[in-house]
Amino acid sequence: MKILVIAEHDNKTLKLATHHTLSAAKELGDGIDILVIGAGCEAVAKQAAHLADVKNVLCADHEVYAHQLAENSAALVAEIGKGYDYILIPATTFGKNLLPRVAALLDVAMVSDVTKIISQDTFVRPIYAGNAMAKVTSQDRIKALSIRTTAFSAARENPSVEVAIQSVSQVIPNTLSRFENQMLTQSTRPELTSARVIVSGGRGLKSAENFQLLEDLADQLGAAVGASRAAVDAGFAPNDYQVGQTGKVVAPDLYIAIGISGAIQHLAGMKDSKVIVAINNDPEAPIFQIADYGLVGDLFKILPELRSELDKVCHH
Repeated sequence: MKILVIAEHDNKTLKLATHHTLSAAKELGDGIDILVIGAGCEAVAKQAAHLADVKNVLCADHEVYAHQLAENSAALVAEIGKGYDYILIPATTFGKNLLPRVAALLDVAMVSDVTKIISQDTFVRPIYAGNAMAKVTSQDRIKALSIRTTAFSAARENPSVEVAIQSVSQVIPNTLSRFENQMLTQSTRPELTSARVIVSGGRGLKSAENFQLLEDLADQLGAAVGASRAAVDAGFAPNDYQVGQTGKVVAPDLYIAIGISGAIQHLAGMKDSKVIVAINNDPEAPIFQIADYGLVGDLFKILPELRSELDKVCHH
């Protein structure tokens, strides 16, 4: 089986989502190649070359791919992907943007958000916001799969192994779109999708100023900060904090949900967390149905008490 994994990166660092996608690829067989698309992305290709079980690294390094825009990147993936049995990509914003176009160009069906590989043609994916799991069999010659990264462990790097990096010569200009700018939230906290601890806030926080309480707690715990869609829509938190069906899917060791009622769309993005702690003043809030620990009460009283107790623990 020939398997092509599309690397997600920022032209400097290989994103952890690629490591998880590689683990899924290993379940399909050997013969895994990684495709790195970017500009000035040699460092990323070298990182990919040290990943265990990778056969080849293909590197398309040209200024037309600088921002990995889907319009021309998809054409490149489809061109290279014709020679493979599988094309895998993380089910992140990057993957959701790119793979549907690749599948359309190759005239195959795409299987999105794969959480389990049953056999070489049968996969499991969530439907109805994760309330049901669908078993999907694909008869397509090329199987295009996006991988839910939280469902697979991260492949390890092996410094003693380094496979060859092959340069990809195809240069496909982008005539449909152009990169204007991006505004990224700068943070010293861990990235949301790879954090071990996440402190997440909802509409119950009532204002963007009150969201600072959450950020202070996150700093104490060395945690990432998340938010429900209601909190993001209300302007309490930036869009890239959003956890849920239309945001990021996370599975940390500890997820603390503060002032989040637990709408089904939010649960779809965090219910695989190992330990879930919920703080809410409504004892009937749906979040308590999946929480391992629940605290019913006024979060504006509970949060300062929680921080005070954490201070004592930290000082001891």
